[in-house]
Amino acid sequence: MTVWNQIYDPLNNLWISALVAAIPIIFFILMLTVLKLKGYIAGIYSIIVAALVAILVYKMPAILVVMAAIYGALAGIWPVASIVFAAIFLYKITVKTGKFAVIENSISFITSDQRLQVLIVAFSFGAFLEGAAGFGAPVAITAAILVGLGFSPIYAASLCLIANIAGGAYGAMGIPVTVPALLTGLDGLVVGRYTALIIPFISIFVAFLLVFIIDGFKGIKQTFPAILVSGLSFAITQALVLYFIGAELANIFAAIISLVTLALFLQKWQPKEIYRVNHEMTETNTNKYSLGQIAFAWMPFIFLTICVTIFNLSFFKNLFIPGGPLEKLVFQLPIPFLNNNVMKLSPIVPEATPYAAVFKLDLFSSTTTAIVITIIVASIIFKTGGRLLAETAKETFHELLTPVLTICSVLAFAYICTYSGMSSTLGLAFASTGGIFPLFSPILGWLGVFLTGSVVNSGSLFAPLQSVTATQIGIAPETMVAVNVMGGTMAKMISPQSIAVAAAAVGLAGKESQLFSITIKYSLALLVVIGLVSILIF
Repeated sequence: MTVWNQIYDPLNNLWISALVAAIPIIFFILMLTVLKLKGYIAGIYSIIVAALVAILVYKMPAILVVMAAIYGALAGIWPVASIVFAAIFLYKITVKTGKFAVIENSISFITSDQRLQVLIVAFSFGAFLEGAAGFGAPVAITAAILVGLGFSPIYAASLCLIANIAGGAYGAMGIPVTVPALLTGLDGLVVGRYTALIIPFISIFVAFLLVFIIDGFKGIKQTFPAILVSGLSFAITQALVLYFIGAELANIFAAIISLVTLALFLQKWQPKEIYRVNHEMTETNTNKYSLGQIAFAWMPFIFLTICVTIFNLSFFKNLFIPGGPLEKLVFQLPIPFLNNNVMKLSPIVPEATPYAAVFKLDLFSSTTTAIVITIIVASIIFKTGGRLLAETAKETFHELLTPVLTICSVLAFAYICTYSGMSSTLGLAFASTGGIFPLFSPILGWLGVFLTGSVVNSGSLFAPLQSVTATQIGIAPETMVAVNVMGGTMAKMISPQSIAVAAAAVGLAGKESQLFSITIKYSLALLVVIGLVSILIF
């Protein structure tokens, strides 16, 4: 097949081309917010709109459009949907074996105030899981836990999506920072240090915001000391680790320190009124469990953390890379017609570069595999019968069918935008703003995460452009790559992929528009903050 060159200004006016390139994104947002369509319906319609723009305006061959959509759908199944399925399956096993009741009780033992339980589960434990695993697992697991603690599904999902901001920039052992740094030839430690100028302050704000969403200013006033302990211990640790060690362990250390610090503080201090989500100011009855019983109940999540941490360490990853001793265990499927048949051109890349399209099925080294191993271990230790496992698998499959369709349709739409060059058109338009580029720089990261659902993918998409533009306008390239990471993090809570994951975790399949309506205002507000701070300090 003849190689097709991407076109970045098909209408010979960059801003008009950018406006047309934005049509599929605007259309998708309107489908969710105004028409309130189900996520997968909005996704399917957006695929059609994106395909029409790609074919009619960008002159992309129809076969390439179709294969880009198929590639996106495959990426939706693995690793995204597989991680969500495994995470929810693990959660259901803890519920059905009665171990979740012990987990719930151990959280209530620290505090029965559910404003503070959100800080423990969504803020600290969520950041811990984000640092270890990422890719949707933290939101899925913590949202399910909050529902088990008595939160309504919509409340639980939205709180966990917002809480994910605190750790979203450093998920899966810091790869949102290290991968873009590697792509641009920059020092990952320096990029991480620049993010430390803003993100830790955002983390403190998020701790207060979570309590405000639950119980307004009254809640902040009643729990102020605890919020301060949680947020400050998290932010200070995060900043120190970013500055002296790097992004890889920023979430892990910050989450552990904040969790332990808050738990110890709450042994000496509790709010005068104990808040329950049903507005009853009374404590729930709690049973007494030994430390051994509590540790046994938490075992799957402890083991999961250890497992995914090992899976994300360099020595383990290097076993499966090309040239590694276990590279043959990674199944790679070049996407027919699409792989290397799309050429990325200057100024997106320094010279014409084939755009690879290879579906990677890393059955032995992915986060999904780590969760599956945990499920097997938990099933053995908890003595779970085969019938219960089969029933749970069937139940989980039926619950997640609609969310998986949403995830696949959204990524199909996103991949069309990426391979057609529409995403690059938007990037070039913002990059053309010259001296005020730092104000618009985070929007690129934000758009990248909205389209792909991943801060890592957003960096892969836009970090080179950010770096080149920063150099052209006379500022350190590390700054704008860092801003790309930070802007992208603000989009995690509204990314259709993240919304679908959160909805699936709490049984809200088909109601993604409700979640989107709640989180979009916080995402946009924080994006503006990142932009203003960026232009002031960079």
